[in-house]
Amino acid sequence: MLVCDSHRVLFVHVPKTGGVSAEGVMRRACPDARKQVEPRRGRHAPLARILDSEPDLATYWSYGFVRNPWARMVSWYTMIEDWGRRFAEGGPEAVKNRGNEMWRAVGEYADFEDFVLRGTEEWPRLGRPQLAYLTSAAHGREVDFIGRTENFAADLAVVQERLGVEPKAPPRRNSSTHGHYADYFTDAAREKVSTVYAADIDRFGYTF
Repeated sequence: MLVCDSHRVLFVHVPKTGGVSAEGVMRRACPDARKQVEPRRGRHAPLARILDSEPDLATYWSYGFVRNPWARMVSWYTMIEDWGRRFAEGGPEAVKNRGNEMWRAVGEYADFEDFVLRGTEEWPRLGRPQLAYLTSAAHGREVDFIGRTENFAADLAVVQERLGVEPKAPPRRNSSTHGHYADYFTDAAREKVSTVYAADIDRFGYTF
């Protein structure tokens, strides 16, 4: 999450949807941008938890991004694999960060299918639909604008205009390298994503 009080803008950061690039754009436009509310809620706090901490943020213009759930899971898995490889090789950033608890646990999974089948059951972050980050039934709110990673530059331009900066494509940040996502999936893993992310698939019309 990121809050810009001067522009009254709130960014809700859904993991693996281009959020690092979106944060960079917002920080450049908002020197006063802050990444925490009190009590602290974390970088990927859902809208509901953010508003629990600071109810007044419900009056801010808010946004977030979503992504094809199958592609997102592959991107997430390969990012963690890359981290694990750098850590094993003694890469300075990987050693410095040491990953988080979820990353370390996922690094012990047998393969991508395990990541999908077990991970979505064992780790709430992996099993949480993207809409759950961007909506809050308790507060009767949804973010004001939901962009798509598949249309990132154009949708981010909406945010840039709101922040009063010239729209332009941001550099890619925190990206991972892999083949086409469909090649990673067994039938069981594909169906698991269909079930876990049914709300996202229904709302945004995503297909495998």
